[in-house]
Amino acid sequence: MKSNIEKLYHGRLHPDENVISNDPQYPILRKRVSEIIEMWKDRLSAEEFEELEALLDLYGQTHGMELASIFNYGFRLGAGIMVEVLTGEEELAVTLR
Repeated sequence: MKSNIEKLYHGRLHPDENVISNDPQYPILRKRVSEIIEMWKDRLSAEEFEELEALLDLYGQTHGMELASIFNYGFRLGAGIMVEVLTGEEELAVTLR
């Protein structure tokens, strides 16, 4: 098995594709979202539903950007905490941004 560093180098490390919530409510909520989307598909005209899908796509894009920022911040915070632990210097984790 290749190391994470090798996977990162070769572009094979995709944490956003491998993370699924283990919260027991997650599959229930996902199913409910799908049901509601289908309900709106039946209620709306084809044109209106396309507009709704476009809105949901935009939301998905912004949500993806938010998740990337959260991951970035969390990674930097975790690395900063490790630096503090290993060096004994304080407040490094807070200054990373």
